[in-house]
Amino acid sequence: MTTHEPRHSNTGKFPVMAPRGEFDIDNLAPLEAQIETVIATHPGLVLDASGITFADSMFLRLILATHQRTDLRIASPSSAVTRLFGVVGADTFLNIHPTVEAAATA
Repeated sequence: MTTHEPRHSNTGKFPVMAPRGEFDIDNLAPLEAQIETVIATHPGLVLDASGITFADSMFLRLILATHQRTDLRIASPSSAVTRLFGVVGADTFLNIHPTVEAAATA
């Protein structure tokens, strides 16, 4: 099951989104809409990526576009997300943190 429930962190100024499951072209639209809503009303976003079990190039496109538009901080990326970012070299410029707390307070 894929979910993208936002939650707010008490440790920083940005809301935390914690999507869970697989994200590809067929089910990315709800996550994209939620991100749009959050960045329209906040100066940034912490994406807790620990629960993402699969992510394809469309997910990567969403992350890169979001990174260009706002202060995106990625926390606790799963092995699938880490692998995707590493393959394309995005791990060299994205704001990736080991924990949600580290991302929220960076």
